[in-house]
Amino acid sequence: MRLQRHGDHWLLVGGPVPPGSAAITIGSVVSVRRRFAGDARLLRHEAEHVRQWRELGKLEFLRQYLGAYVRWRRAGFAHQAAYRMIPLEVEAEAAAERFEAGPGGDGAHALG
Repeated sequence: MRLQRHGDHWLLVGGPVPPGSAAITIGSVVSVRRRFAGDARLLRHEAEHVRQWRELGKLEFLRQYLGAYVRWRRAGFAHQAAYRMIPLEVEAEAAAERFEAGPGGDGAHALG
C-alpha cells in the first residue's frame, strides 16, 4: 500500500476497497485499487466525495448516502441501480463528467 497526499485529501493506493468497486472514499481518504490509481476521471469522482464528506460532515453524509441507498433498495431496485441513484453518487458522477469534458467541452482535462 502507498499513502500519498493528493490535493486536499489522501490517496491510499492498494488499500481496502469493497468487492466490485474501484475505489471508496471515507472522509478525506480515497482508497483505490492499484490498477485504477491512474484513472483521472475516477479520482475526480472520488474527490467530489471528499468535498461532500467535508461539507456535510460524517453523520449527515452517511445519513444521506445510506438512507438513499436503503430507500431505493426497499423500492425494489437491485444493488447497482440503487447505488447509481444515490443523489451523492449522481453529483459525484456529474463532477467526473464535467472534468472529463474539460473547460471547453472538448474532452481536454487536467487533474487539479
